[in-house]
Amino acid sequence: MRLFFQLKTNQKLLLSIFMVSTLFLSSCAASKKKAFHKDVSDTVIEEAKKFIGTPYKYGGTTRAGMDCSGLLLNSFRAIDITLPRSSEDQSKVGKEVSREDVQPGDLVFFATGKRKKKVTHVGLVTDVISKENVKFIHSSSTLGVVETNLYSEYYRKRFVVARRIIE
Repeated sequence: MRLFFQLKTNQKLLLSIFMVSTLFLSSCAASKKKAFHKDVSDTVIEEAKKFIGTPYKYGGTTRAGMDCSGLLLNSFRAIDITLPRSSEDQSKVGKEVSREDVQPGDLVFFATGKRKKKVTHVGLVTDVISKENVKFIHSSSTLGVVETNLYSEYYRKRFVVARRIIE
């Protein structure tokens, strides 16, 4: 009987050690995943910011001029990810996330044309300062490549979806 009790106690101890180590390892994996996401996102964001001030050019992909999807195409090349050429096609890549849960590196899509749900514009989240202050970089047809607040009246009204490419 005593041996049985010890065996049960040892089993409980082993089970406790296993559970604690599993929790520890999974939290380490989660923090490594977050660190990886941040490093990769930072690379894409740094690449995009190199184009600030570049004038807008429909279909453009160079410093001489670029459109919004061209900006993201160039930025994601820095991490060897090839995105589709159009903002509408880019809006179908990756995992959908809510506007409230966007992180730096996520893509945000807008309907800036006459049809309210047709994606015509894309940007890259660069910074989440607060719930109402989320910066994204994009190529505006009037300003060229700039950073803007996602919650500015114009973009808040035209927001369609956000996507996470980098996991």
